[in-house]
Amino acid sequence: MRTITIIVAGGSGTRFGAQLPKQFLELAAKPILMRTINAFGENRDGSFDVIITLPTGQMELWRALCERHGFVVPHRVVAGGETRWRSVKNALDSIGDIADVDVIAVHDGVRPLATANLINRVLDAARRDGAAIPVVPLNDSVRQLDGDGGSHALDRSSLRAVQTPQAFDARLLIEAYRQPFDPTFTDDASVVERYGHQVTLVEGDPQNLKITRPMDLALAEYLLNPDA
Repeated sequence: MRTITIIVAGGSGTRFGAQLPKQFLELAAKPILMRTINAFGENRDGSFDVIITLPTGQMELWRALCERHGFVVPHRVVAGGETRWRSVKNALDSIGDIADVDVIAVHDGVRPLATANLINRVLDAARRDGAAIPVVPLNDSVRQLDGDGGSHALDRSSLRAVQTPQAFDARLLIEAYRQPFDPTFTDDASVVERYGHQVTLVEGDPQNLKITRPMDLALAEYLLNPDA
């Protein structure tokens, strides 16, 4: 059986303050997106298919970067959409026959430090339960804003921060994405839960950073090369 990984890469770099979209910025001399793909496509047993979603206006830049860096890890590029939901939907629609596909994982293009151990934990749980996502405890105190302009504290011990990859039974995810779009669909787990399937929580990894700001990139550089 095959596993398909959809890597969503549609950022503009606005919050990062860079001219290049952040997925193309270099992390230890290689674009972030290449390092993310490597986590799934390099040194594997060949059972992974990788699809990345990119805005059409970034595809030529991506091709040029692959040529410049000699990047040959197999992957397929699909046009993204205006929302993350639409990008994932486009990728799912491009798959075709899934007779030999057991699990589909969805991962953020700017989470380049996902380990094989984390990926396998999530995939194994998805194969067992149909839907699995990695989560980590919150370190900071959390408050919820009230409608009257006030706020109140929440018990952070009962809350978790959600990471990717999120993994699902292939047929379940495709069926769930046939639902009409809803703004409350913040990730793939929320789509599957709306469809009526419970999601299993798996231990995440604090080092599985989502790179959104310059300090995240600096920390990722350190994690990759702590002795540099």
